[in-house]
Amino acid sequence: MADSSFDIVSKVERQEVDNALNQAAKEISQRYDFKGVGASIEWSGEKIEMRANAEERVKAVLDIFQSKLVKRGISLKALDAGEPQASGKEYKIFASIEEGISQDNAKKVAKIIRDEGPKGVKAQVQGDELRVSSKSRDDLQAVQQLLKGKDLDFALQFVNYR
Repeated sequence: MADSSFDIVSKVERQEVDNALNQAAKEISQRYDFKGVGASIEWSGEKIEMRANAEERVKAVLDIFQSKLVKRGISLKALDAGEPQASGKEYKIFASIEEGISQDNAKKVAKIIRDEGPKGVKAQVQGDELRVSSKSRDDLQAVQQLLKGKDLDFALQFVNYR
């Protein structure tokens, strides 16, 4: 029988991020505590730009955006938000959405699978994803549970389970 396999990826649905951003922008425009403070959130090229007239307000905008992402099923590990920066009379936070598994992170995951996973499970790096294969599907499911239990600093999804 042929090997079973699955891929470990770190991808984010761009449309879901866009929907979360639009929901956050709508809430910010309607909330009483954001009236007259110039609070906004919008795409700025590939980054997300949040603005307000005070550091606490811009952090509150980030908090609203994060809660919308969670409600739409997007891991906050994929969001890379910077620190508030003063820009004239307003504060800004730039955030980006991280996608793909870096070579270092892929090696870390492969090492975890080698060291703690079931015997006979192979992991190989393929670009910005990781292919995990084994003769036993039970072993593959054990690897998925192992990785879900680890507190990694990046988001993982399991796809192409064959």
